[in-house]
Amino acid sequence: MVLAGRRMYYTINAVAGLAIFFFGYDQGMMGGVNTSPDYVRVMKLGYSTYEGPSEGYVATITQPTRQGGIVSIYYLGTLIGCLMGGVLGDRVGRIKTMLLGGIWVLVGAALQCSAQNVAWMCCARIINGIGTGYLNAIVPVWSAEVATHTSRGAFIASEFTLNIFGVVVAYWLEFALGFVGDGRSQVRWRFPIAFQIVPVLAFMACIPLMPESPRWLIKMGRLEEARQILGRLRSEDGSVEAPHAQREYEDIIANVALEKEHSKRNSYVSMFFGLHDGGLHVARRVQLSIWLQIVQEWVGIAAITVYAPIIFAEAGYGARKSQWLSGLNDITYMLSTLLAVATIDRLGRRVGLWWGAVGQGISLILAGAFSRLLKDHPEKSAQYGGAAALFVFIYTFIFGATWLTIPWVYPTETFPLEVRAKGNAFGVVGWSIGNGWLTLLNPVMFSRIGENTLHVFGAVNFLSIPLVWAFYPETANRTLEEMDYLFMSKSPFVWDEEAHFKKMKEEVERNRAEGRMALPDAEQHDINDQTCTPSKPSLEKL
Repeated sequence: MVLAGRRMYYTINAVAGLAIFFFGYDQGMMGGVNTSPDYVRVMKLGYSTYEGPSEGYVATITQPTRQGGIVSIYYLGTLIGCLMGGVLGDRVGRIKTMLLGGIWVLVGAALQCSAQNVAWMCCARIINGIGTGYLNAIVPVWSAEVATHTSRGAFIASEFTLNIFGVVVAYWLEFALGFVGDGRSQVRWRFPIAFQIVPVLAFMACIPLMPESPRWLIKMGRLEEARQILGRLRSEDGSVEAPHAQREYEDIIANVALEKEHSKRNSYVSMFFGLHDGGLHVARRVQLSIWLQIVQEWVGIAAITVYAPIIFAEAGYGARKSQWLSGLNDITYMLSTLLAVATIDRLGRRVGLWWGAVGQGISLILAGAFSRLLKDHPEKSAQYGGAAALFVFIYTFIFGATWLTIPWVYPTETFPLEVRAKGNAFGVVGWSIGNGWLTLLNPVMFSRIGENTLHVFGAVNFLSIPLVWAFYPETANRTLEEMDYLFMSKSPFVWDEEAHFKKMKEEVERNRAEGRMALPDAEQHDINDQTCTPSKPSLEKL
């Protein structure tokens, strides 16, 4: 039986979710590894002391810079990997690139779980990061290109529920392994690292059975394959003549004709500096993608991840209870992504970023304020500590419902087809910069200014609101082919881009009604007549 319609849609979502689950697991895994006494001994990060039968052996870190370096060097790998994956994704296709990414991950995971020293571990984490960079650059793009424009955000957001489920699995697996023996076993850190191989193997087994992106196929001239896949995606019986499939096919054909004139802009350098883009303003899209991912880290999630256990401990909770609370916070985080699935397409990207920034900013400022009161009035640790912990939970819930998913969805939507994989790679570059930067900076900030670090990140949330309002146009419920109409505006401001979009959309619909190619008028956007109205033979050659 050939999968079609919703069954095919959900199958693709589940397979992509395996890669996103791995991504979340891989991020959450190092939290427990870093506190494993045997890992601390092998990597020479500190020492361990026995705290009694209830707590077991507890690691004390004396080399925080070395510890942070081992963690953050992973993001150097993701930065390299996303750039490599972006090139291959546009050249050899989404499916083959995802398989290559999986191979990198398997090698890196095998080396990590067998590491015997710091140099070995760092090399292994770079290799693992390269594979993760491949997958981060391509899996969201593949998901966006097979999804419908009305549910594209929810499609990708649902995968991020599995992403945070990966974080939850990593946390509780490592928590349980802490009870093995007296807590000093190698299994406590080597097994969690090796476990990431399981979802990656499952993903690699399934991905060859999945359809290639129809948009990439059309770009490469494989029109009949693309029509067949669009028919299976957009109709329950797999008919290529289904109206939605046919209309989308025609729009993609027209979009490829529009973009093919500017193939010289395909390199990363050309994209970054906007060379040869023919008024499509690719460089603007690159900057929006990079900075949205950097700001995602600066709205405070990395700080909360670091500081939450400290808040729980200062509130008077023991080490084990603090671990329980951190684990429950991760579960709250996972459940909040379901709200993102329900709202990301209904409310749109901009509204989600706005209300998320307001809620996160307030939560961080109040968490910081109660943390200060907790230090000044230790006799009221239960009240002030409980209040600070509450706002940590509230912050985590709001972030999971808004800023977790939208910065990952946005770059998959905004780039022209011919450079979409490379474009999303720029988003992963921003994520790698933001994560690597703050992994090193957070410990310094907390040691110097303590809970005021939360106030800094709270302020960044409020500063992000005018940034989104002025420069990030809405992408929800618009087809991927319509994004060019937004960004072809000469002005970078949202209100001008929306006006330009409206005008060009009217021209497209008028030309479609007249039986011409579904493109704006040539005179309105300086695209030459040959591009806008190619002959029938030239269309067949696309």
